[in-house]
Amino acid sequence: MDQSKWMQLLEAQADQIIERVDFRKVPFLIGIDGRCASGKTTISAVLARRTGWPVVHLDDFFLRPEQRTPERYAEPGGNVDRERLLEEVILPLEQHKPVSYQKFDCSAMKLGETLTIPNAKVIVLEGSYALHPALRDHYQRRVFLDVEAQDQLNRIEARSGAEKRKVFEERWIPLEEQYFSFYDVSSCADLRINTSMPE
Repeated sequence: MDQSKWMQLLEAQADQIIERVDFRKVPFLIGIDGRCASGKTTISAVLARRTGWPVVHLDDFFLRPEQRTPERYAEPGGNVDRERLLEEVILPLEQHKPVSYQKFDCSAMKLGETLTIPNAKVIVLEGSYALHPALRDHYQRRVFLDVEAQDQLNRIEARSGAEKRKVFEERWIPLEEQYFSFYDVSSCADLRINTSMPE
């Protein structure tokens, strides 16, 4: 993958998101969901760099060990702590209250560093499961990023190695696909973007 061309593509796609912001609605929450390796974190970083909008990563809301029950994992999209995201981030934002939360530390398997969201008119929430039905109605703009299957696997291997690619193929991608299918996630998006490079 030509990294510079891909970044040019994401810059253009970021323009589409920026153009759809209505600054009369404050706070304006943007939810960005999509397939792993589709560029959710990267395009959110582009938005933050260009606009100063704060970004909340759903990776900071992985389930704590005591929440990782078979029943929870059986739920489509159940492997993110959406309840804590709502309670600590989304609802306080809607009530114009200060927001701080602890990010989940994967290495220690517990809550760690406390992060604070600065006062802003627009906030981006990005990550897999961001458009779960329990969350999606809280956003003023919903974005879904897609990627072709082979591009997805190539990107995962390029960033994480062949061993991690296998883990994604066998575990995380099937969980995501179950969630996308069960809730027909892409159809709820206001903006759907395919981040695979054109031939």
